[in-house]
Amino acid sequence: MIKDDIIVLPHIHLRERSKKVGIISKEIKQLVADMQAATLDWEDSRKHEVGVALAAIQVDKPLRIVVIRNNFDNKNDRDFKVFINPEITKYEGVVEEDYEGCLSVKNVYGKVPRNTKVRVKALDIDGKEIRLTAEGFLARVFQHEIDHTNGAVFVDHIKDNPEAFFVLDEEGRLIKLDYENDVRNNPILW
Repeated sequence: MIKDDIIVLPHIHLRERSKKVGIISKEIKQLVADMQAATLDWEDSRKHEVGVALAAIQVDKPLRIVVIRNNFDNKNDRDFKVFINPEITKYEGVVEEDYEGCLSVKNVYGKVPRNTKVRVKALDIDGKEIRLTAEGFLARVFQHEIDHTNGAVFVDHIKDNPEAFFVLDEEGRLIKLDYENDVRNNPILW
């Protein structure tokens, strides 16, 4: 898969709940490899961004599969961890706003409130149960990606906040969008 296989709003499938994976077949393993390839291809086309994670629904496969980059700060580390049927079992910490982007929301970024700590359970690529506590940016990533498996996109959390929408300029800086003209009535976002 390539970046062009990633679906973007207003594609209706991004609003659908994904199904649990029953058996981790060779087709599921191939889908995981394709998701990683599409994420890296997207990243390679972007000067100031890192392809952090992807949910299967973002490549139009309604399955509860998420891939998350091992190292968000090193673009040379192109490895991912796989989470099948991920779910947040507990929200902890405090709720903080921070910037998020999405491979399925073209050129719009948002300041989204998320918990600073979550507990997650999932299966790995071999079907072995994983339980972990994620904090900081990783907690944000899990919440963002698990939202995708539930048919939600980050803009849903900020749709009524005129101060929360941004665009990235050519220098990689976030610039606030005009809510009335660029956001509220934009059919691409909703």
